Amino acid sequence: MTPAKHVNIRDFQIGAFVDGVYSLVNPQTAVTRAGKTYFKAIVRDASGEATVRKWTFDEAHLGEVSATGYAHILGRVENYGGQLQIIVDEIRAVEVATEDLVALLPATSKSIDEMFAAVTTILQSLSSPAMRALADSYVGDPAMMAAFRHAPAATSVHHAWIGGLLEHTHQLLQLADRMLPLYPQLNRDLVLMGLFLHDLGKTVELEWEKGFNYSVDGQLVGHLVRGAIWLQVKAAMAAKTSGHRLTPETVLVLQHIVLSHHGTLEHGSAKIPSTPEAIFVAMLDNLEAKTTVAIIAAARDRLRPGHADFTERVWSLDTRIYRPDPLALVAPVE
Repeated sequence: MTPAKHVNIRDFQIGAFVDGVYSLVNPQTAVTRAGKTYFKAIVRDASGEATVRKWTFDEAHLGEVSATGYAHILGRVENYGGQLQIIVDEIRAVEVATEDLVALLPATSKSIDEMFAAVTTILQSLSSPAMRALADSYVGDPAMMAAFRHAPAATSVHHAWIGGLLEHTHQLLQLADRMLPLYPQLNRDLVLMGLFLHDLGKTVELEWEKGFNYSVDGQLVGHLVRGAIWLQVKAAMAAKTSGHRLTPETVLVLQHIVLSHHGTLEHGSAKIPSTPEAIFVAMLDNLEAKTTVAIIAAARDRLRPGHADFTERVWSLDTRIYRPDPLALVAPVE
């Protein structure tokens, strides 16, 4: 259970003592310049996140500390470069009850119902009856859509919160719907359906009931391949129930979008994007994900007095983010 004295991360004050249970993200060891091993991670709850450091740590205990994805932490809050950092005295893994997850996991601030309704409205606007039938075969799958509405889009990089997958997909479909008129040569149905499907396999690739982790399916198959497999099955089901059949070439091109949307082989793509629509989907996905990462890293709404202008290196962007918005600091001319 979450202790009664649990304090939300957004309410942390510099110098305060921390004694509570938090979600533990990306726990690992590192080595100081002096060659001493220390522990570092990110802790989260529904209100925010903070980095943690334990300067004296035996690497042999890493598996024990990170076993459940949640940890009881004793420590104190410090200001490190304008960002919260917890210096840990004691840390141990704990089991948490299902009813506590809402307090311990970050969640979208947007309405899940409204986002899902907007996604389905865009899918209903597809021009091909066979493509709409395919969309219906997914939307009409209650278990899959329940997972789609609540799954994170990642464990730690972008949209790593409850409802993150839906939020990411909703944002992409809105972006595409506004941009596609500028590219009339692109097939709108292929782009929109490709964006809807591109990360849908994350509903089984990721687990979020006890923290954000990769499932067995995620580790052995992955969301790109799982999405391509599902597409083959769903297309056959849609044709049988609706009487509208996509051509084999259309199914193949959609599978290619799913399998290539990471853009490059070194970033996990099974294939390099090789159609105009696949290239558009991959680039738009990268744009939306990386922009979201940068916005979250900058955390302009949480800048504190004496903040550092730059974040620590954000590994997924391979850079440090400059946090201030200079125009927000300009005094109005009288």
